[in-house]
This record gives sequence, structure tokens and C-alpha cells, in this order.
Amino acid sequence: MIEFKLPSLGADMDRGKLLEWKAKPGDVVKRGQVVAVVDTSKAAVEVEIWQEGTMFEQLVPIGETVPVGTVLATLLAPGETPEQAALQKRAAPAARAAPRPAAAPAAVPVAAAAPTAATLAQRKPVSPAARQRARELNVDVEKIAGSGPHGAVTIEDVQKAAAAVQVAAAPAPTDRYAEMRKAIAAAMSRSKREIPHYYLSETIPMQRAAEWLARENEKRPVTERILMGALQLKAVALALAKTPELNGFWLNGAFQPATGVHIGVAISIRQGGLIPPAIHDVDKKSLPELMRALSDLVSRVRAGSLRSSEMSDPTITVTNLGETGVEAVFGVIYPPQVALVGFGRMDTRPWSENGELLAAPLVTASLSADHRASDGIRGARFLAALRERLQHPEEL
Repeated sequence: MIEFKLPSLGADMDRGKLLEWKAKPGDVVKRGQVVAVVDTSKAAVEVEIWQEGTMFEQLVPIGETVPVGTVLATLLAPGETPEQAALQKRAAPAARAAPRPAAAPAAVPVAAAAPTAATLAQRKPVSPAARQRARELNVDVEKIAGSGPHGAVTIEDVQKAAAAVQVAAAPAPTDRYAEMRKAIAAAMSRSKREIPHYYLSETIPMQRAAEWLARENEKRPVTERILMGALQLKAVALALAKTPELNGFWLNGAFQPATGVHIGVAISIRQGGLIPPAIHDVDKKSLPELMRALSDLVSRVRAGSLRSSEMSDPTITVTNLGETGVEAVFGVIYPPQVALVGFGRMDTRPWSENGELLAAPLVTASLSADHRASDGIRGARFLAALRERLQHPEEL
């Protein structure tokens, strides 16, 4: 039997609310298929499953909030029958079962006393239809003020009382922005508390990249043009080949290198806050493919539609604040990652090249890195490789 658990969708997530099931019991699900939608503090995320099987039991109802790691559903493995799964469930170690309270002693039956005339006189007149409706809605008719003849309780009275109970029981609306800021604060506080950051920066001339990009975009329709941000992402991915210790995770007291380059792109949300979902295998994508993936990711973030794989496995994060006009950004590492790359605005500044003073487009690239996983010399080599890659945009 396969357990489908709520995954962690980022360092700032400790629980999630189940919004929707995308598969029902009996459905065959495949690896990578979306089977549920979960609401985090930042967005509604489509959660994929990474094992094949048949949906057996859904253990968490829609609307319930549960901690990360909770078993949401169980699935039958290929070839497994419901009978085998039930037997396996019964044979599970007793330690996994919650202790049951001791049974209370059986009450001695007592004959019910017959209602007295005084009791009958105190009862409110209630029509049979209203009494039946009150039972259906679980409403105590004795607490309802009747509006019928002689104070009789009507069906309308019962329905109004039930509606009032529902309004009183409804949860108070939550401030999604406030919840998001709390989640971001928790993750960033953890990062600054646990990760020994070091910071480096490099001024990179962008004349060749800007001219090459302008020529390339002249050949393309407006909808297929490539942004400078896509070049920067690809350059980061390729530069990591020389410094793999910046691409991975710090887990269980040791660095674990990533098997692919999945760059988390910091994207601002219109209502405030930001999300860093991943573009997978950036080093293997062509620039047009990367631009399409970037455009799709930004549009889905703004629409609040993301997938769990995009939230759970970024291996490094890139943030670009050039559009806001800042010259440089030194970000906070998003745990358990070990590095973050930042780009500021690209503008024309004085620049010396081959002994000649020029006015050239420049950008400041920065690196925030975890000193447990790498040293300053390795970070410097990464920024040098990044600068070199951006001098040869035709090779990206």
C-alpha cells in the first residue's frame, strides 16, 4: 500500500489546507499526475504524486488543514488488491495506532418518567413539519421563538435559526497577506539564524549581450522575443557547472549536491509578497524554451496556479530587481538551498576596457552563499564564470 503524504512546498510551509481532490477512489494515477490542490499561505498549489497506483482511501476531507507529512490518501500498488491492502492495514504495528480510552461502564437502564401535565403545558407548540425540519438541521426547537399562532414554531422559524447558527459558527476571515508575511518572516529568520551567509558582487559589462539580444529579437515576432532575464538565468545555470557546491541543499548537517539545475525564480505577487517556484533543468533548455517556461511560470504565479514540484525542489534561487531601479540586491538564502544570485538594474555607466574609457551598459550581479557549503574563493569563481558566460551570449 502506498501512502500519499502532504509534501513540504517550501521552507515557509508547515501546514496546508486541502482544497480539492483531482482523483477519486478507484482511479488509476500515474507518476507526475496532479491528484490534489492544497492551499498554502502563498498560493493554491497542485500537488503531484510520484508513484503509480490506484486511489484507495482518501483520509483527509476537503477543507481540512493538516501539518506537512500527514497522510492524505492511500493507494494500491500495481497488482495489489483491496483485500490485501485491508489485511496490511490491520497488520500494521500497534504502536502506530492511537491509544483508545478505556470503555466507560455500561449505564444501568432507568425507566423514563412519564411527562407530567405541567411539563406538557410548558412545551412550545411546534408543527410536525417544523419539528421534522429541526431534526434534519439539528436545531433545538425549544430554543426557537415561534412566530406562528400562539407562539407556534414554524418551518420558517427553524430555517432562520439554522442559518443564524451557521453564521455564528463560520470561521473568521483570514488576512492572507498577513499569513504570507508570517510565513516569509519565519523562513527568513530561520535562514539568518542558521546559515552563515557570505556576500560577493561583480560588475558585469552587458554590451555584447544587449547587442546580440537586439539582433535576435529583430528576427522574432513580438510574442516570441527573449528578455534579458532569460539570458541571465541560462548564464547562471551554465556557470554552476564550475561550482556545483552552490547548487544543492544543506540537510542533516551536510551538503547534498543536486542532480539537476532547477532555478527558483523570485516572482512578486500583486497583492504583496513573493514566491520562488522552480524552472527545471535550466542548463538543458534553449533560450526560446527558457523564455516560454519563464512566461508561463510568471502568468501562473499571478493566477495562483502552481504545481508542488515547482515549489519543493528549487536547487538555487535567482532574484532580479532591475525593473525596480535598484543597483544591486543581496538576498537571503532560502533554506535548505545554499546560494542565491541577485541582479540589479542594467544601466549605462563609465567603464574602462583595454585602457579606454567607455560608456557601457553594466549590471551588478551578487551572490549570497552558505559558508558551510562553500568558501569565498568558490563564490568568486562562480561570479567570474557568470561574467564570462554573459560575454558570449551566442553560446547560451
